[in-house]
Amino acid sequence: MNARHTRKTRRGMVAVAIASVALFAAGCGAEEKPSENKPASTSATPQQGASTAQGSQKAEEPTETLALAKGQKGLELAINSAERDTGGFLTVKGQLRNRSDSSLALPSQMSGDETEVVKHGTSLGGATLVDSVGKKRYYVLRDTDGRPLTTIGLDILPAGKAVDVFLQFPAPPANSTEVSFQLPTFEPAALKLS
Repeated sequence: MNARHTRKTRRGMVAVAIASVALFAAGCGAEEKPSENKPASTSATPQQGASTAQGSQKAEEPTETLALAKGQKGLELAINSAERDTGGFLTVKGQLRNRSDSSLALPSQMSGDETEVVKHGTSLGGATLVDSVGKKRYYVLRDTDGRPLTTIGLDILPAGKAVDVFLQFPAPPANSTEVSFQLPTFEPAALKLS
């Protein structure tokens, strides 16, 4: 009797486990439609890549340059936005441009010299923000795998071309309204924060 009861109990537990897995799998495929009253959630980490165009939408041309960092051989980084978010981050967006008449291999020094960052390829991981009022330096954030939260995979930039880039930093305090943006091989640039 005990063995028969044990088998029935095991079969019941297996049936419950299978039903739970089936319900879980069905739930994973369901799409939640955002409420009209609730704003769509945004990710704290911008997607990596050079293009901001999605589908048939075109990337808008920036209307304002907040800061311009000049590099070697005609490279420029035009910063078009520096936005604080509620999570305590500052996301900087802009365009890396090649103003020269020939294709340029982007300097590997832009990635910085941290082994964890360098192993993920050429990026803007060596960038920092210097808050002279608060006497602090802010580095590009990294994910749990050591990848910098910035555009990665930068290699060669053709003559006269530009690529959209982003960088994410810890946000300086609200009373810090101007920082110095620094990127290896580029001149420092004063960046006003909103």
